[in-house]
Amino acid sequence: MISTVLVANRGEIACRVFRTCRELGISTVAVYSDADAGALHVREADAAVRLPGAAPSETYLRGDLVVKAALAAGADAVHPGYGFLSENADFARAVTDAGLVWIGPPPEAIEAMASKTRAKELLGIAPLADVTEADLPVLVKAAAGGGGRGMRIVRELAALPEELKAASAEAASAFGDGEVFVEPYVENGRHVEVQVLADTHGTVWALGTRDCSLQRRHQKVIEEAPAPGLPDELRASLRDTAVRAAEAVGYVGAGTVEFLVADGRAHFLEMNTRLQVEHPVTEEVYGVDLVALQLAVAQGEALPPEPPAPSGHAIEARLYAEDPARGWAPQTGVLHRFEVPREGRVRVDTGYVSGDEVGIHYDAMLAKVVVHAPTRAEAVRKLAHALERTRIHGPATNRELLVASLRHPEYAAAERLDTGFYERNLTALTVAPEGAEYAAVAAALAEASANRARFGGGWRNLRSQDETRAYGDTEIRYRPTRDGGYEVTLPEGVRVVSAGPDRVRLEVGGVVRDVDVTAYEDGTVHAGPHRLTPRPRFPDPADQREPGSLLAPMPGTVVRLADGLAVGDRVAAGQPLLWLEAMKMEHRVTAPASGTLTALHAAPGRQVEVGALLAVVQTEATEEDPV
Repeated sequence: MISTVLVANRGEIACRVFRTCRELGISTVAVYSDADAGALHVREADAAVRLPGAAPSETYLRGDLVVKAALAAGADAVHPGYGFLSENADFARAVTDAGLVWIGPPPEAIEAMASKTRAKELLGIAPLADVTEADLPVLVKAAAGGGGRGMRIVRELAALPEELKAASAEAASAFGDGEVFVEPYVENGRHVEVQVLADTHGTVWALGTRDCSLQRRHQKVIEEAPAPGLPDELRASLRDTAVRAAEAVGYVGAGTVEFLVADGRAHFLEMNTRLQVEHPVTEEVYGVDLVALQLAVAQGEALPPEPPAPSGHAIEARLYAEDPARGWAPQTGVLHRFEVPREGRVRVDTGYVSGDEVGIHYDAMLAKVVVHAPTRAEAVRKLAHALERTRIHGPATNRELLVASLRHPEYAAAERLDTGFYERNLTALTVAPEGAEYAAVAAALAEASANRARFGGGWRNLRSQDETRAYGDTEIRYRPTRDGGYEVTLPEGVRVVSAGPDRVRLEVGGVVRDVDVTAYEDGTVHAGPHRLTPRPRFPDPADQREPGSLLAPMPGTVVRLADGLAVGDRVAAGQPLLWLEAMKMEHRVTAPASGTLTALHAAPGRQVEVGALLAVVQTEATEEDPV
């Protein structure tokens, strides 16, 4: 029997496994990098072992250090979580060679499915070779790893060589393996997967389907089970293929077989030899604990011949610290307040609590918010409501996008669930949320009330000029009134019922609403569910940059420069100059205009903060441009 488990992972992943271990009476061991010394998963574990350094390559990807940590802490088993070393066959062997129980599939099964090219060969699927114009568009993919890394869509044949090179470089950096392959790109297909679970006695479960089509940058955002609207014949085909893939490699433990569904047909993508981030939706529908079943299988226990019957519908939303309107740029900073309402059995899997800091080194996901309901429509409504009432004070997040996505007609009716959802709808989904203008009014009046309480002041016999406050593109104008209140002159139609430093009551169109307001030292203001950034009344001269300055849009690490890039080069508007890696995502930084590169302050390996000067492109006036 397993008595102590080390989880070779961090954050939400480790916290999720620890929760099941506690319920089963199993002790837990965490490993942590220097950047994670105060992280929630470290605080929740019974014991913790430091892995010196901050970069994943120095810490969580060092299998030798993780095995030593397990032995030092007295663990008798290792759970890999998902990500990092979870699909590393050599790490699995090192664990078992050290006399520890490996809570995962056999190393041989991991190796067989680790390469997408070899996995396809097992199922009789050949990759695309000798690409021609007739084959376009195509998808370049990394043979190892996943999460959208090393993946490129190619629509023009001339662009293929450069995209192959870029995908290979990214794959080598992310997975230590630069092998890539090319396959037909299925435009706007559905990403559907099947959860499998197998024991050492020959039983293989297929626990239904999941739809993970809502993705950004090839990474999942909203997932649900079961996948809606699939014909019974197609469901059976997906299930049979998934079981066949598991049986072909002698699979043991939890795994996922992924497909792209288009035109009523399923195209095999890959098999992930680990638990998936989105496993909670399957747990909710089938009433099982997949981590507990992983532990049971690792101890040699047999699964029942058939899985439990499914019930109802479950949906999961990934809450990220990122700005969807700015290229999904990851965000960092202190999470001053983080509260998700749990009424109605809302499940929250997270590695953060209020007061924690979101750093630059790892994935930007704050939490997975999961609901279960008898029907899909009820689950959609329930999850949107829970997210809408969630309070997140700190970095910008995708919370508003998630709410808008769930309520979008295409998603709510399950009419066009495909991977092109955000490409079609992102602009409409990232407009200022309803009520943002009135939240800005509340923020301005709360600040005025705080200043009044601190410094005194109020109504004067001579009519004062309007006070002005701006938040982003929203401008607010107001003035004190004789009775100690405020009159709002912009926007029109707002009556102030009462105003204090922490709460403002407004009446708009006959409807009265209370808005709680909190301001933080980092300059952000949160009014109800809205995050506002005040616009400075007087810009700081130190913030001014010379024209053509190219600033880091996010904190991250410079991973590479464009080939041969040097000061003095002529560059074209939109030309890629360098690539930043931030929180598991690679971001291309392009020339802001055509001109000459007059300064280059970026070099591979350099870590930069948001707003750091990367390069300067001096534009040249044309005959049409005024001098």
